Amino acid sequence: MEIGDYVTRNSYNNDIVFQIMDIEDGIYYLKGKSVRLMADSLKDDLVLCDKNYKENEDKDYLQRISFSTNNERNDYFYLPGKILHIDSDKDYLNRCLNYYKKINLRAIGIVEPEESVPYKIFDLLNQYNPSILVITGHDAYYKKKGNTDDLNAYKNSSSFVKAVKEARKYENSHEKLIIIAGACQSDYEDLIRAGANFASSPKRINIHALDPAVIAASMSLSDINKDIDIKSIITKTKYGKEGMGGIITKGTMYTGYPR
Repeated sequence: MEIGDYVTRNSYNNDIVFQIMDIEDGIYYLKGKSVRLMADSLKDDLVLCDKNYKENEDKDYLQRISFSTNNERNDYFYLPGKILHIDSDKDYLNRCLNYYKKINLRAIGIVEPEESVPYKIFDLLNQYNPSILVITGHDAYYKKKGNTDDLNAYKNSSSFVKAVKEARKYENSHEKLIIIAGACQSDYEDLIRAGANFASSPKRINIHALDPAVIAASMSLSDINKDIDIKSIITKTKYGKEGMGGIITKGTMYTGYPR
């Protein structure tokens, strides 16, 4: 097994595909191919992933989150909301940007460590003036550090919460700036209280790399004059209401006339 190989872990019933990112002193450092999860393992627990499985792992999910970009050919035109996506992981960010591009959405991607985002978010918002803000990366809940309602028991939730609060200083309205925040196992309740429209993770589970982007795309393509169908939007994500949740608000897409 070498750096770059795809593997699964026997001890977790081979449920997640990882890529080997580094090997040091017999420890294999892993990153989820599709799930926003970092892990480490001994070689004996790892199994090389079948190439066909690796390629087809997300096939059904990718079909489910595709959007029809051909609005009805009538006399109207459509202006989806602009997205600013901040992610600590370059690989996951690029995957999200490719997704936005595929469905013809305007999106700016910024790579920034979780702990730095609260101190840079105001200037980024001022520079790009988006309708939708995504703040994501990596996170984890550590049971040994406290209960799920203890913000200090999470790897990066406190940084996400601080970033959301700073973003709300820039724009307090939940309808003028849609905020999607969090990563795997994040403190969902504190992120919503801080001002996020959508957040992970209600059941403290791992989320798919594209889940925040799916929510952002849905909001970008939802009518600015109508309340969203929140159940429909949440259901589009990989793990539904266990992985993502949020509040009912209006979309960000303007409709114009004539085409």
